[in-house]
Amino acid sequence: MARRANGQKYFFFQYWIDVPGQEERKRVTEVLGLVGQITKSQAERKKLEIVSEQNLNSVDYRIPSSKTFADAVEFYRTQYAPSFLRDSTFSVADGRIKNHLEVDWGTVPIELITTDSINVWASKKRKAGLSWTTIKDALRTMQGILSAFSKNKKPPFSQKALRIPEAEKLQMQINSRDKVSFSWQQAKKIAEHIGKMDGLGDARREQYSTLILLAAGSGLRTGELLALRVRDLDFKAKTVQVKFSSDQRNGGKIGRCKNVTAYRTVHLGDSEGSKALVAAKRYLKRYPAGPDSLLFRSKRQGPLLETTFLNQGLYLALKALQLPQGGLHAFRRGCNRRWELAGIVPAVIRQQMGHTSAAMTRLYSGSIPIQQVKAAFSKTKSVELENMENEVAA
Repeated sequence: MARRANGQKYFFFQYWIDVPGQEERKRVTEVLGLVGQITKSQAERKKLEIVSEQNLNSVDYRIPSSKTFADAVEFYRTQYAPSFLRDSTFSVADGRIKNHLEVDWGTVPIELITTDSINVWASKKRKAGLSWTTIKDALRTMQGILSAFSKNKKPPFSQKALRIPEAEKLQMQINSRDKVSFSWQQAKKIAEHIGKMDGLGDARREQYSTLILLAAGSGLRTGELLALRVRDLDFKAKTVQVKFSSDQRNGGKIGRCKNVTAYRTVHLGDSEGSKALVAAKRYLKRYPAGPDSLLFRSKRQGPLLETTFLNQGLYLALKALQLPQGGLHAFRRGCNRRWELAGIVPAVIRQQMGHTSAAMTRLYSGSIPIQQVKAAFSKTKSVELENMENEVAA
C-alpha cells in the first residue's frame, strides 16, 4: 500500500522484467486500485492475474537476449564464415550485409527480429525501389547469420510468410523462366564470331572459342570450367571430371567446389558434347600443356578470369550478333534444356549438372523458345510417319 501526493491510498506491486537488447532489467510498477474501492484480497487476486498474464513465474518464460543483429554479424564474419563458407560465398553475403542489412538492423535486438518486423522492412525496401529478388536474397543471408548465431541453429522468421503481392509474385516467376539461355546453335555462332575477332591474338581467339563450346557442351559452372586441368578431360571416354572450382571473386583462386554434388564426372555423350571435346583436343594440339596445367589459363599460367573473357570476347560477340547479354551461365542453362528436350532421364541430368534437387534442374529449363518447341513437334511427326511406313511395309 502507498499514498499519493493528494493523500489517496492505493494498492500496488512492483516487478522486474528483461528487456530485449539491454543487459539491465527494468522495474515496472503496477497500480492495482484505490483503497476503499477494492479490498486487499481483491488487490492480491489482481496481482496474481498480472503475474499470470506476464508469465513471470512460468517454466516457459524465456529471458530475452541482450544481443543485437550486429553481434550476430560479428560472429558470422569472424568465426562462422572463415570456418564454413567459401570465400566467394562469403563475399556475396558480406555485400548484402553492407548494402541492405547492417544499416537497418545493426542495433535491433535479435528478439525483435520477427516475421512481422521483417514484413514491415521488406515493404519499405520495395517501396524504395528494391526488387523482391534482391530483398529475398538479403533475407536469405540474414537467415544464415541468425541461424549460425542461435543455439538451435534456426532463424527466427520464415520467408514463406513474406507478404509479396500476388501480381509481383507472378512476375517474379515469369522472370525466372526468361533468364538468358544460349542453345548449341547459338554457341557455335558465338564461337565462330570470336574466332574471327581482330582485337584478339590467335591463342586468345582459340581459347575463348573453345571455352564457349565446352561450356555449351558440358553444362559446367563458370568456376568449374575455369578450374579444369588438362588431365580432367578424357577424350577416349568422353568425360570431364569436376574436382575443383575457381573462385572468381578471389582472383580466380582454385579451391573446393560449391557442394558435394558438384564433384562429378560429366559424360559428353551427345553429338554436341563430342564436338566440344574435339574443339578442346584441337586447342591442346595447337597449344600443348602438361597434365596438371589449367586448360583455360592466363598469360601468366594462372586461372583465367571470367571478367577478362566477357569483356574481351563474349560481350563484343553478343553485341555484334544482336543476342541478349549473358555470361557463361547462359550456356549452362542451354545445355540443361538440350538434354531435357533430348529425353535424358531427369536423374541423369541432375547428376550431370551437379544440382542438389530435381526442382533446380527443372528451373533451368525455363521458357522453351518457340523454335525449339516446333522442332520437338517435327521430330515427333517424323517418328510417327516412320512407324506408319514400317507398319505398311510389314
